[in-house]
Amino acid sequence: MMDKLKEECGVFGIFDHEEAARLTYLGLYSLQHRGQESAGMVSCADQRLHAYRGMGHVNDIFGEPQLAVLPGKTAIGHVRYSTAGSVSLREAQPFLVDGYRGQIALCHNGNLPYANQVRKELELDGAIFSSTSDTEVVLHKIARSKADTLVGAIGETFHDIEGAYSMLFLTKDAMIAVRDPRGFRPLCLGKLDDSYVIASETCAFDLINATYVRDVEPGEILVIDQTGLNSYFLWHEEKSAHCIFEHVYFARPDSLVFGRSVNKSRHKMGRRLALEHPAAADIVVPVPDSGVAAAIGYAAESGLKFRFGLVRNHYVGRTFIEPKQSIRHFGVKIKLNPVRDLIEGKRVVLIDDSIVRGTTSKKIVQMVRQAGAAEVHVRISCPPTIAPCFYGVDTPTKEELIAANRSVQEIADYIEADSLGYLSMAGLLSSCGDETDESYCTACYTGNYPIPVTAIARTKTEREKGALLQDSMWPRL
Repeated sequence: MMDKLKEECGVFGIFDHEEAARLTYLGLYSLQHRGQESAGMVSCADQRLHAYRGMGHVNDIFGEPQLAVLPGKTAIGHVRYSTAGSVSLREAQPFLVDGYRGQIALCHNGNLPYANQVRKELELDGAIFSSTSDTEVVLHKIARSKADTLVGAIGETFHDIEGAYSMLFLTKDAMIAVRDPRGFRPLCLGKLDDSYVIASETCAFDLINATYVRDVEPGEILVIDQTGLNSYFLWHEEKSAHCIFEHVYFARPDSLVFGRSVNKSRHKMGRRLALEHPAAADIVVPVPDSGVAAAIGYAAESGLKFRFGLVRNHYVGRTFIEPKQSIRHFGVKIKLNPVRDLIEGKRVVLIDDSIVRGTTSKKIVQMVRQAGAAEVHVRISCPPTIAPCFYGVDTPTKEELIAANRSVQEIADYIEADSLGYLSMAGLLSSCGDETDESYCTACYTGNYPIPVTAIARTKTEREKGALLQDSMWPRL
């Protein structure tokens, strides 16, 4: 497995289009990079909601037979990588429930650490859960709300449940987009002819020829129905905390995220990295695919030659049969392979977006050396990752993060690089806006959480079991 922070989830929805399910399929296909464990769709036809969910990639789950059971002119969909909850079909989204408010479907990108306490309270009150997902807690709270409208129930629910959330609801009458007041995760509004579209990233609009209109605002509840767009702001305004790692790694480079080109941000990261950490070298080689844009920027600023010295196998499935006899670095080599004639005898600057545990970086450096590199200088297009994320990104514990426990020189020694340089925090901020920009969440680099956290350690076992943060970690607002 590649040693990367894991993508969160992706959501897509379209209101009032004759080919809603097919367009949602395409939208999810564009967002596949945000989650590969499961995918699902819910559509609306004849005042009823229809659902289909499955495990695996979008194109493995949906074909003509599956799309045929998703009729109607409105649909929402989801691709999932679990940051809370277990991995099984029952965890796949969108969730669909039927209560006194009628049928409601919900899909979610983010994380609700505070939901664990709320779930316990609901269980003591007799609630029965069908999954371990924090998203199901939201549906239970909405079902119990005495608010007159669904919008009111959503507003009431998130007075009790804090966290990061970009959500899509679907009812028989409306599609509702909801974004938390800090705007941790991206969510954007587009238009295709007379139909409105919602997606986690704008790359989903491009595939279906939709036009980007604007971001769903932090703290906004956006109702899309036959009357058009109706916005509600029911929570106190908070300081923005956009996840800066969307620009470093998560989002596709062809997307606009938080109103800014991801490719432009990464290109600037590479240029700034070349200024902060130059290297006496011959070629610049990216670790594909996420290191490409930064490597292009580094090469342009440094004047060094850019070369695709590592080739990525894009056809690696979720599992593969390992050889009985040991093959050195097998897990990395099945995904990456060096181009010897480009690397041999060269002093190489190897550009990657991040180092998490350091295990994969070490294997890649060794692989490049075995291909004949004279020197390997590693450059990382973000600051050292020193703290876990609790806002919708699956990160290791602080104890597992190599930069939280070793100096830069110690990391360089561990991964066997001739030198190692990280982009500074000022360099990262200037690449994504300016050095004084305070609209981003940078907790994974600083340990300063937008919502106070009094205890940040949780074990790997707890994460794998789907345990959420304890109540003491998230004070009520």
